[in-house]
Amino acid sequence: MFREMHRIKQQLSREECIEILKNEPRGVLSVLGDDDYPYGLPINHFYCETDGKLYFHGGKQGHRIDAVKRHDKVSFCVYDKGFRREGEWALNIRSVIVFGRIECVEDREKTIEISRLLSHKFTDDEAYIDREIEKSGPGTLLLALTPEHMTGKLVNES
Repeated sequence: MFREMHRIKQQLSREECIEILKNEPRGVLSVLGDDDYPYGLPINHFYCETDGKLYFHGGKQGHRIDAVKRHDKVSFCVYDKGFRREGEWALNIRSVIVFGRIECVEDREKTIEISRLLSHKFTDDEAYIDREIEKSGPGTLLLALTPEHMTGKLVNES
């Protein structure tokens, strides 16, 4: 059902893919939007090692929510900051693409738990996180992406 990578020598291991998903703060979530146009939006995420799902939080209304309620198949792309090998000008970038199905999470406790874990990717300021969850929590919708296929690769920009 899913295509194999064409340049197999550049393929990352599953462990490397998960490392990128855990450590990078944001990626692009692509959904099937209005009139079946692709809609990709930059978004932060949390990869949960316990269940292997990716979580996203945001408002309860909008283009993204309408799209996922209509069609649950999505892709999510994340790439790292890259690195340069000594003496080379070209950037080496590792990227991961996850294909899967997304759903709304109705459990409020799970929404708060994941929102807190996601916040820690950006700050350790517990007071700030508590204020944000108290202020925005009731209007927050949590989405869970269950991966069905994942690939990662290392690309040299030269």
